[in-house]
Amino acid sequence: MKWTRRDLLKGLGGLPILGAVWWAGATSTVNNRRERYEILEQLNIQPSLPPTVPGIEGEPTRVGIIGFGIRGEQLSRALGYATEEWKEEMRLEKEEDPNNSALEDFMNQDKLNVNIVGVCDIFDVRAERAIDSFSTPDNRIKRYTTYKEMIHSGDVDAVVIATPDHWHAPMSIEALKNNVHVYVEKPMTHTISETYALRDAAHQSKAVFSVGHQHRQTLSFSTARDIVEKGTLGHVSLIQTNTNRNDDNGAWNYDIHEKASPQTIDWDQFLGSAPQVPFNKNHFFRWRKWWAYGSGLSGDLLTHDYDRLNCVLNMGIPTSVMASGGIYTHNDGRNVPDVLQVNMEFPNYSTGSSQPKGKEKGMTFCYSATLGNGFNRPTILMGHDASMELGNNLTVWPDAASTRYADMLEAEKMKPHIPIYQYNPAANVPDAISSATSQYFADKGLMWTYIDGVRVDSTFLHMREWLSAIKNGGKVSCGIKEGFEEAISAHMAGLSWKLGRKIEWDEASETLAPIDGIDFDEVLLASDWQVEQAMAEEA
Repeated sequence: MKWTRRDLLKGLGGLPILGAVWWAGATSTVNNRRERYEILEQLNIQPSLPPTVPGIEGEPTRVGIIGFGIRGEQLSRALGYATEEWKEEMRLEKEEDPNNSALEDFMNQDKLNVNIVGVCDIFDVRAERAIDSFSTPDNRIKRYTTYKEMIHSGDVDAVVIATPDHWHAPMSIEALKNNVHVYVEKPMTHTISETYALRDAAHQSKAVFSVGHQHRQTLSFSTARDIVEKGTLGHVSLIQTNTNRNDDNGAWNYDIHEKASPQTIDWDQFLGSAPQVPFNKNHFFRWRKWWAYGSGLSGDLLTHDYDRLNCVLNMGIPTSVMASGGIYTHNDGRNVPDVLQVNMEFPNYSTGSSQPKGKEKGMTFCYSATLGNGFNRPTILMGHDASMELGNNLTVWPDAASTRYADMLEAEKMKPHIPIYQYNPAANVPDAISSATSQYFADKGLMWTYIDGVRVDSTFLHMREWLSAIKNGGKVSCGIKEGFEEAISAHMAGLSWKLGRKIEWDEASETLAPIDGIDFDEVLLASDWQVEQAMAEEA
């Protein structure tokens, strides 16, 4: 009797993609192969493709881009529009590295039936680059001087918002009130009050609202959800997830354009509701380093990890959050921390249990971040029966004290140091982008996933889902509910770090537990000395 790899995988219903699923304890004997087959059949884990979406037919969706900086350009490429400068840069990189397929991948990307018809950016250079690159004889890109002008023009069906955080909610609310569809980058909001106001606007609008958490399209995360739902890990009591960066880009010290000046940048419009300070190139290009415009590690990077675990576990908003850290690696004038530790508590959460009813309940989500070291620390979900390492690949190890697998462990059909399940959706697929930085983003689900053995841009899939919902109806994977949970959780972390105390959530009233003398929005927007002053007045 011969057992082939094809036979071994029948218990998984077959692989719908080119990939690899196997038990790493493989040996050559027929009996052990039969045992492996039985174990895989018991686990019954289904590698998952992104959900199919109806075709985007009919008249092209007219899209306006608000904010054409780093992320705005990336989102435009996902829509099928690349600047001439980027194309030339990719051509040159291809000459240096023949394996670099970025330009080829872009050119082969499916069309999304959209027309970018307008751009709104307060930096002349960026706006002109979009107009020069995207305009055609049949579709001349229009520049709008304000986001309200674009939204009220009647010329756009949808807007893509890729601005500093303090503009996300005002722009989204204005669009939704006018039934203009919205794709907004994370975090969804900048303050607590904005979070409720945006939720109300989304519920009252006929427009489709989507938050830019593209990792929800990643195969390994949907497969991880299947693993958890089938009780493979048992009760998960602890999650550890991390940000590890050690370069200027990762620390938000982006390049400052040589043509930046008060004559080329509408500084007043940039500031908006932020404190009125004199023109400052550092603030404009590196805005993530200040609470006035951004949300620090909690809003920028924690949100990635929180939401990708929320899409696996559906855990919702934590009951309480404690945060600590400081500015330890980049003392350059910033007032957001560059080292942050966050504990989110979910005392009533459970993924199910293999032990007696009532014995296990509750989970802690630990987020650890540094912008001063790039050593890779993986995301780990720790359950009573097994642990799972989760990235673009995933691996599951049985726990030596597992209840579910006790008999197999005793019979040495399983061993704690040998994975019982591994999933690599890119098996045998050449990886032309192999830098540490790109792999970091890939493991967060932020760059690509794989369909039928082909690497596909996750952002493209996420925007395709949004555009399909606009044309055909249906839900998006990260809408107002998920965005609300992400924003509140991130803001709880920011508040805890600033106030140095636990921040609590009342699930019944859907509000933060009040603290006497403290206005949460004022704290989120305040610089350090203002927070200290508020705490002193409370004392």
